[in-house]
Amino acid sequence: MKDLSPEEHFRAAHRSALKEYSSKTSKGQIGYLPSLEGLIKDTDIVSYVDLGLMEVPLKKVIGTYSYLRSLTFAANFMPILNSESEFKSKWVSLCNSHIKEGIRDPIKVYEYLNWYYVVEGNKRVSVLKYFDAYSITANVTRLIPKIDNSDPNIQLYYEFLKFTNKTKIISIWFTKRGSFTKLLDLLEKYNPPDKFENKYKYFEKYIYNVFRNVYYEIGGDKLPITTGDAFLEYAKIYGIPFEFNEVELKKKLKELKKELRFFKKDKFVNIMTKPVEKSQGNVLSTITTFIKPAKKIKVAFAYARTIETSGWTFTHDLGRQYVDQVLGSQVETSYIENVAENDNAYSQIKTLAENGNDIIFTTSQVFLKATLRCALEYPNIKFFNCSEYKPYKHLSNYYGRTYETRFLTGVIAGSMTQNNILGYAATSPTPEVISCINAFSLGAKMVNPYTKVKVTWTREWNSHLKFTNANNRLMELGADIVSNRNLSLPRDVTRKYGVFSMLCSMDIKTGKPIHHLAAPIWHWGIFYEKIIRSVLNGTYKTVTDMFSSDGKLVNFWWGMASDVLDIYYSKKYVPSGTQKLVNLMKNMIVNNLYNPFTGPIYDNKGVLRINDEEAASHEEILNMNWFVDNVEPEEYIK
Repeated sequence: MKDLSPEEHFRAAHRSALKEYSSKTSKGQIGYLPSLEGLIKDTDIVSYVDLGLMEVPLKKVIGTYSYLRSLTFAANFMPILNSESEFKSKWVSLCNSHIKEGIRDPIKVYEYLNWYYVVEGNKRVSVLKYFDAYSITANVTRLIPKIDNSDPNIQLYYEFLKFTNKTKIISIWFTKRGSFTKLLDLLEKYNPPDKFENKYKYFEKYIYNVFRNVYYEIGGDKLPITTGDAFLEYAKIYGIPFEFNEVELKKKLKELKKELRFFKKDKFVNIMTKPVEKSQGNVLSTITTFIKPAKKIKVAFAYARTIETSGWTFTHDLGRQYVDQVLGSQVETSYIENVAENDNAYSQIKTLAENGNDIIFTTSQVFLKATLRCALEYPNIKFFNCSEYKPYKHLSNYYGRTYETRFLTGVIAGSMTQNNILGYAATSPTPEVISCINAFSLGAKMVNPYTKVKVTWTREWNSHLKFTNANNRLMELGADIVSNRNLSLPRDVTRKYGVFSMLCSMDIKTGKPIHHLAAPIWHWGIFYEKIIRSVLNGTYKTVTDMFSSDGKLVNFWWGMASDVLDIYYSKKYVPSGTQKLVNLMKNMIVNNLYNPFTGPIYDNKGVLRINDEEAASHEEILNMNWFVDNVEPEEYIK
């Protein structure tokens, strides 16, 4: 290419233009460049901001300001005209200048929604794009549109404005709202070596640009996401380093690239609502390659807190012991407890991988990032994280349809309240927690239409003190029955099932429970047995699909029908009529005859969310971000 004459370069560029134009038009698309004139014709521009002279990435220069000028170029900015014209001679002359000394004169552009449209200098852009230059110097005027909360592109752009105003970085773009804020939060805590005065310039030059180059080298630019999207996913797992070892980075990105194919997970998640009981066709070799029939399968569990101090951990260890009992001759189990609930969890989970375990279960969502990091490094080990709707290609997740049992405890609460005010102590407003609050509230409303459910937040997943404070606040709000009341003293149900909080009737004056009424209970042993047994007997097709080249991500989301969840209630204190109703509703849910989220259901702002006689889908429940109309949550403050 270097040995071509300027005239030959022009002909090559023209051929590229014709190919691009033909490709676009064959798909029913416009083959020319977009023009800003047409884009902003009916747009309310509230401000023109002179940004001065800047280095603009050429990949962000996508069109011309003038519609007539746009017809001179194909959509890839290559010259579509080939006549002996002034245009051709100027393009050839600029090409010659670039070869000899480089193009130095700045162009003039408008920036709109973080894309650049050329006012003056179209041919300079064309020549530099032809030679695959990275950037061009430009005088930039920013066109800021009016805020439009109904337009996600404009909302994302305003997030970008806030980000670039703080960092002066313009080369990063995302496809998801909230991403600029997440990266800015990471950069606020980022402190590179002191010799660099501006940490944002350091980050862009020595971290982001290096990442981009390696990412492109492994073909990341072929994925339908931005480099910014990819970097943020990397940073969530590994953090932002002070420098990159490019060899190690390439190794990590090759595995991470497999995850980035599923960046928009909703399109690729296979929700498994019941266990795979028998073989469903050919089993791919990815499961059987690492498990030999004559060898015991090694299964490890990572626990948060200790078995003695955490009811949650206690329930999972009951599950491990159950696996030992029913699969003892086929498995060898081990566990580590009190795993750090921070980045240090990675080294502890990694130890389990290095000890030759075939399957590793990490039993809390706080370990999700550390588990994924290990899963990327050990792709032949099967990793499972006990968390909500966040599966990965290297890491599956498992959880229960807890909203089913919460609905039943709501039926009990609604039938027994004396003042129609119920309390619910919750951790944080994640979709799983919100669906449980809503199901509880719908259960209460079904038997008592006058109930109101007050919600307080602990902002911590397993703190006895914070749950106690939340419970006390609920009683201040008048709740005479509280869900998730922490148990300060062991009870029979605690020892048997590991229950650490219950539905309790409360004495508002003393703040103490009157009666312990009910609680959802987990049978993790059944969960673990069915997952491990399906690996052993070759019926684990869902997992093999997860590890195949074109399979889906797997979310194990089993409910009462699979016996992994149930409800305990006091036969002494819960009225017999209520017991009969709870048993009836339980049987209907188990036999798929009733969905607690059956419409009509309105949210607490009066919006119809689920139509009459329709039921919410699994995906809608797993992504729930609204409260039903009898829920009154306190403001959640992070």
